[in-house]
Amino acid sequence: MGILSGRTAIVTGAASGIGRAIALRLGKEGAWIAVVDLDENGARAVVKEIESGGGSGGAFKADVTDFGAVQGCVQQIETARGAVDVLVNNAGWDLILPFSEMTEDFWNKVIAINYKGPVHFSRAVVDGMIRNKKGKIISISSDAGRVGSSGESVYAGCKAAIIGLSKTLARELARHQITVNVVCPGPTDTPFLKRVTGGEMGAKVIDAMIKATPLRRLAKPEDIAGAVVYFASPDADFVTGQVLSVSGGLTMAG
Repeated sequence: MGILSGRTAIVTGAASGIGRAIALRLGKEGAWIAVVDLDENGARAVVKEIESGGGSGGAFKADVTDFGAVQGCVQQIETARGAVDVLVNNAGWDLILPFSEMTEDFWNKVIAINYKGPVHFSRAVVDGMIRNKKGKIISISSDAGRVGSSGESVYAGCKAAIIGLSKTLARELARHQITVNVVCPGPTDTPFLKRVTGGEMGAKVIDAMIKATPLRRLAKPEDIAGAVVYFASPDADFVTGQVLSVSGGLTMAG
């Protein structure tokens, strides 16, 4: 019996990278996992991985930028499983660009995925959590939202907004025994990082990040998953409105 046995958890953007690692770890801890992603085939593959490890779950296709689609997805899950116990807002997207080269279409996409996505899913699950008088909302922000990141101005702004949103929800929802917390990964070894830092220049950027990190490596997706499990577990029942950096010491709170 895992520490999350009997719980129902949603993980968005869970077909690969950090989201996949979170889904697999929560499944290993006994939760039933709704693997949500636009990549439906990828989501199904992750469900198979969860099942091969002795867990269970289902694959769901949803566009986090479409509130109607998000509501429909959550309704499907609640019909099958009852109120959602754990929501992990993980889905994200960005490209490295100077602010002076960004277009309105670009920043609208970044805002829609990285900020409105967590707003949509949080709003879609919160009524059921209130009725159930319990729940945990965990959003994946970024250290870019805490300290800034060159070439990621609008993305960093969205990730900072997630922190503000989460602290406010933590205050509003505490009376319903719902906790809301944030995990801020530092640079993490994922397919996404490889895409946005490709080529010789990208290799130099990654090397510089590793040298600047006291633990001298990039984070692994599994490092982030461990932090999420903590916030999802009974050990964190009295923890809310908190921001945990998982960056190997690259950034440290004052």
